[in-house]
Amino acid sequence: MAISRKESPVKGKPPAVTGWNGDYVEDLYQQWTADPSSVEESWQYFFKGFEMAMCPRNCVASSKAHSQSQVSSLIYAYRSMGHLIAQTNPFGDNLTEYPDLEISEFGFDENDLNQVFDTGHMAGAPPRATLGEIVDLLKKTYCRHIGVQYTHIQDRSIRRWLQQEMEPIHNQPDFDLLQKRMILEQLIDAEMFESFIQTRYPGQKRFSLEGAETLIPAVHSLVELSPELGIENIVIGMAHRGRLNILANILDKSYSTIFSEFEGNFIPNSVGGDGDVKYHKGFSSDHRNRFGRSTHISLTSNPSHLEAVDPVVQGRTRAKQRRANDRTERNRILPLLIHGDAAFAGQGLVAETLNLSQLQGYRTGGTVHIIVNNQIGFTTDPSDARSTGYATDVAKFIEAPIFHVNGDDPEAMVYVTELALRFRQEFHRDIIIDMVCYRRHGHNESDEPAFTQPLLYKKIRNHPSVRKLYTERLLNEGSLSSEDAEKIANDFQAQLQRNFEFAKETKQEEVHAFDELWKGLYNPYSHEPAATGVAHETLVNIGKVINTVPEGFKLNPKIARHLPKKQEILENGGSVDWALAETLAYGSLLAEGHAVRLSGQDSQRGTFSHRHAVWHDMETHQPYTPLNHISPTQEEFCVYNSPLIEAAVLGFEYGYSITDPQMLVIWEAQFGDFANGAQVIIDQFITSSESKWQRSSGLVLLLPHGYEGQGPEHSNAYLERYLAACAQNNIQVCNLSTPAQLFHAMRRQLHRNFRRPLIIMSPKSMLRNNLAVSPVDELVNGHFEEIIDDPIDASKVKRIAFCSGKFYWDLYQKRLDEEIDDVALVRIEQFYPINEEKMSAIAEKYKDVNEIVWVQEETKNRGGWMFMRPLLQHYFGGKKIRYIGRGYAASPAAGSLKRHKKEQEHIITAAIHSELASHDITTLPEGALAI
Repeated sequence: MAISRKESPVKGKPPAVTGWNGDYVEDLYQQWTADPSSVEESWQYFFKGFEMAMCPRNCVASSKAHSQSQVSSLIYAYRSMGHLIAQTNPFGDNLTEYPDLEISEFGFDENDLNQVFDTGHMAGAPPRATLGEIVDLLKKTYCRHIGVQYTHIQDRSIRRWLQQEMEPIHNQPDFDLLQKRMILEQLIDAEMFESFIQTRYPGQKRFSLEGAETLIPAVHSLVELSPELGIENIVIGMAHRGRLNILANILDKSYSTIFSEFEGNFIPNSVGGDGDVKYHKGFSSDHRNRFGRSTHISLTSNPSHLEAVDPVVQGRTRAKQRRANDRTERNRILPLLIHGDAAFAGQGLVAETLNLSQLQGYRTGGTVHIIVNNQIGFTTDPSDARSTGYATDVAKFIEAPIFHVNGDDPEAMVYVTELALRFRQEFHRDIIIDMVCYRRHGHNESDEPAFTQPLLYKKIRNHPSVRKLYTERLLNEGSLSSEDAEKIANDFQAQLQRNFEFAKETKQEEVHAFDELWKGLYNPYSHEPAATGVAHETLVNIGKVINTVPEGFKLNPKIARHLPKKQEILENGGSVDWALAETLAYGSLLAEGHAVRLSGQDSQRGTFSHRHAVWHDMETHQPYTPLNHISPTQEEFCVYNSPLIEAAVLGFEYGYSITDPQMLVIWEAQFGDFANGAQVIIDQFITSSESKWQRSSGLVLLLPHGYEGQGPEHSNAYLERYLAACAQNNIQVCNLSTPAQLFHAMRRQLHRNFRRPLIIMSPKSMLRNNLAVSPVDELVNGHFEEIIDDPIDASKVKRIAFCSGKFYWDLYQKRLDEEIDDVALVRIEQFYPINEEKMSAIAEKYKDVNEIVWVQEETKNRGGWMFMRPLLQHYFGGKKIRYIGRGYAASPAAGSLKRHKKEQEHIITAAIHSELASHDITTLPEGALAI
């Protein structure tokens, strides 16, 4: 099999130079001529011998060939290192010389500047030029206001494309008068908007864009060009610096609305609850460019965790691409992420999101990244914020091109932004623009930055604004008159004043959060059972598909041998296990026209080898997904194994879920504890987004949970954390005990007229527990039960043991083994929102029972006890509620299997028997059991 251009030949063995590897050898040769030690020793000998073979030693031709190769090395050096002396810092603190770029490093001196050489692959250059002319062209292209890093990209076609775009015009745009005037107007809008707010609302936080106003003409140029390149929708994510300016001058959010939010007496007419500060909010609008073509733009709401929005934007983009049938090229919906330099270098979510960019289940066709490089964090210098030369260095691992641009040159920034957009459309890859600028004020407008950066802020105080610099530039070149510049500014000042006065007199405009796809889906939470039963015939038909191996497909016999039995269960009305009930829930939704998306670590097979949603041919490794073969009219089942990250993947799925309410979107943790790594997404998006931003989500989190003696990290999904976040019916938290409950819980997510996130403490040992099965009839005629009462004779009951999830079956087995009939086991299947009507009915039924206990296997400070205790006391009229379970503990579970079993046995025994004194618990470590 031939080696592709992207593959390296066998290590240490230079091959014959043939057509299939010529490009690779050429690139390696360029690298060798620049630095012989940078290639393997065998290649060093190869190229040395190659040059010697070209001409006899000491002959004139040999000398010329060597000099020409050194010129090639010089060109390569400027392409790879020219950015190091590029003049990208507005304050002029740039290197002007770099040793590895001196002509002496290539064997030349000033006497050689007039020698003529081939210019090789320099795009747009004459075939031959003097050494001095070649150096001048290279400096013009790579060392002015734009520095470029792209030689780390292995794909030669990408490097050549970039060279063809940059080198013929020397990275110097040539805009016409109309374009220049638009740039100036955008700069005026950006600067005067900020100064107007500063004047009218002094002291209020706005996280000003001052010092980085060039961002506005850059983003404006991207929005203007997008429809010309076939882009219909732009999804933006950014932190709070400059957000108000983007809202006003890019998304056309009215100035009066923004001014209203600064008014001290303003109370937003929010849909979901409490609202959020003005510089966290999202917005959307349609933009019509100067050619009359329209693009929809949406800015995603974002909390103060600066880069948390990155994967959310990617998920939203992917969902929009699916709905627009843009799933092949992915060139009609564009994600745009605007970062700060400190956050881009410092926060792991950036690297996680970049890692998703080319993965099958998460790619969105490439993202344009713009870094607003303020050259400072809150009060932290770059030398204390990162171990890399550039804030952008993390992006090299996905081989993204990186442009460093002087923020005081708006034309350079607009040119690079348009180039980046065309690159994205051409190659469907991420690209990075590092706009080097500054922050005129402190972290916010009330902060004093000179406390910690006195020298930097002395420079900033004396530095003219980019608007002033660009105005002078246009005046000097005759592109603008001073009267024109003054008129543009005066007109905009008058517009701001009109909006300011309007804001004081006019009621704030209404919030429109549930339009289009969301119409009819914003309703109060209801405990009314949803119609989630599925006809028996439908289940049988789905079973025939998911239990039938295609002809010629070599399925693993360990999987295949269970299929006939599963089909027999469906046809004859037997009992289904957890995996089959889950698969039937998905299959029935697909058949009804609802797509299903499931992702997580090893989700295709399932961490516990229970799901097998994707089969692999044992001989060809060819995948086959049974659920995608139910019927020609069904929707798609998308199941993906995610990378070994949690935060970015969960953020991605959340973004997907808020964009497509008719799709069941599920994230599965490998173990419930692993959701720790995604806590910022859970806290700042999933549990609070409706209250803050009026964004509902039907996202499902499957968190494997249950004490099996496998140690701390494989036991607990931290149920108590989710319960602590419960308020205003914001999420649903469940710990289910039967497959039928899972079946109906999944289906009701799409069969109600509202959407709420669903947190499920999903099982491990219950997956294969012969007791934890459900009759097929419960899938046909049942519905989700938020609380399951015990069917035993209530008149005999002396104790009620409330419990949840998997632990119910441990208690049930103990009660069965010891033939106890006076202890009722009541299952709380849904902790929140609690069904008050059912709780009241149970309390009434057992009103004469005085012994009420809550039993859990989790430690006392984890699990449901803290949440359920006041509820049980309320419903049972103040009766004493006793706790049976493990004591308080810093770690979720014991690391010793022996200790775990001993603790488990004592808890189960204490829960089932009234005579607790007869059970010896003194042999356990202090605090291990709490009664």
